[in-house]
Amino acid sequence: MADTALTDPRADAEATAGQPTSMGARNRLVLTLLLVSTFVVFLNETIMGVAVPRLMADLSIPASTAQWLTAAFLLTCAVVIPITGYLLQRFNTRPVFIAAMSLFTVGTLIAAIAPGFSVLLIARIVQASGTAIMLPLLMTSAITLVPEASRGRVMGNISIVISVAPAIGPVISGVILSVLSWRWMFIVVLPIAAAALIVGAVLMKNVTTPRKTHFDVLSVILSAIGFGGVVYGLSNLGLRDAGPLQTVLPLSVGAVAIAVFILRQLSLQKRDSALLDLRTFRNRTFTFSIVMFTISMMAMFGTFVLLPIYMQNAIHVSSLTTGLLLLPGGIIMGLLAPLVGRIYDRVGPRALLISGSTLVSLVLWGLTLLDEHSPSWWVLVAHVSLSIGLALVFTPLFTSSLGALTPDLYSHGSATVGTVQQVAGAAGSALFVTILTAREAVLAGQGANVAVSTAGGVHSAFLVGAIISIVAIPVSALIRRAPQTGGAPAPMGH
Repeated sequence: MADTALTDPRADAEATAGQPTSMGARNRLVLTLLLVSTFVVFLNETIMGVAVPRLMADLSIPASTAQWLTAAFLLTCAVVIPITGYLLQRFNTRPVFIAAMSLFTVGTLIAAIAPGFSVLLIARIVQASGTAIMLPLLMTSAITLVPEASRGRVMGNISIVISVAPAIGPVISGVILSVLSWRWMFIVVLPIAAAALIVGAVLMKNVTTPRKTHFDVLSVILSAIGFGGVVYGLSNLGLRDAGPLQTVLPLSVGAVAIAVFILRQLSLQKRDSALLDLRTFRNRTFTFSIVMFTISMMAMFGTFVLLPIYMQNAIHVSSLTTGLLLLPGGIIMGLLAPLVGRIYDRVGPRALLISGSTLVSLVLWGLTLLDEHSPSWWVLVAHVSLSIGLALVFTPLFTSSLGALTPDLYSHGSATVGTVQQVAGAAGSALFVTILTAREAVLAGQGANVAVSTAGGVHSAFLVGAIISIVAIPVSALIRRAPQTGGAPAPMGH
């Protein structure tokens, strides 16, 4: 997998030093290819949710089986992402990119022609294997190549990928399913993915310097059991027919495995051979950024799951209209991200993070007022406001967290951010849906109809989310632009 393509010696020296002084045409091309490709693969993270009813009918499967198409995707990402820290240190940029996009493209092709559920499930796993590699590859390349003064702008583009692509995935699938079969969700993506693979294979350059590093098999096994178990258990929490074997057991096993994994990494990092180097958390800015990132991802994924359920079951809006009502928020988030990045480059993270986290919290408190009589335009306004708040949060978090690390920890920091995205997204979705389901059951038992019980469940879920969101506001005040003269991390005590 190692690639020895010729690269610009000055650029390589800059990458190694972690302090590039300019963005040449080669570096801009590399980042553009990675941005476009990562956006395409991230659309698939949430594209299946709207399609579950159609798949249940066409494939003659129950809801509990159909949910595996999303759960298996998240599980695979949770298992693969921690390994990317090793991959990005051991191999060059170009072969890692080709491997990731090849996996995603092949998985998309298999999904488009899948004769039944089993093959479609395999296709989703193959897709996820490529998706999991792309985000850490993009973030590591960006923080390595981009001059410090311009990082906010570039990270703004990356936040489009992480936040907007999952947001518009359900919209795209809703539009496709309103006129075509579920296979077209993959048929539409396939030529785009293939084109990104071909163009990237031809034009992608190597921008990092690989080095030999130890591959600890035990760490991989512990990581797979730990993060896979937690994501699987969290994903099942909201299912009505899930019992302890699907929830408590995997969560318990996963938590124990993660604890052992952490101890293993602490031991291995003493000789620089950890699969996921946890010395990133010695940096105060990185640690606080991860805490806030976790809360923000929980809020985003939880809200994205809850609002369609509320609109379709409580105020009786069609699936197509639901998708269209959620589209403006995704577009606005995408349009704001580069602007937020430019503001970050001028003023730093604190003002953006405080205002963004406050707005997110206010919106979640506002969503607790929804009931079965609320107009759809109120949901639209709330979703757009939430999208603005998240746009103010994500770009400063990505830039500050990774920018505070030393270059040798960039790949591990990127892998950590990717892992947190998967686990926090699953946790947010599970938390909101579990509360919704529990409250629905209570109200239904009291004789409430579907609309009233759904609205009551949504109220309870957003109330818990709003309470959690308050924590992010004081944390946001603790995050500042790291002094990056030499890339040294700020000590935890300062």
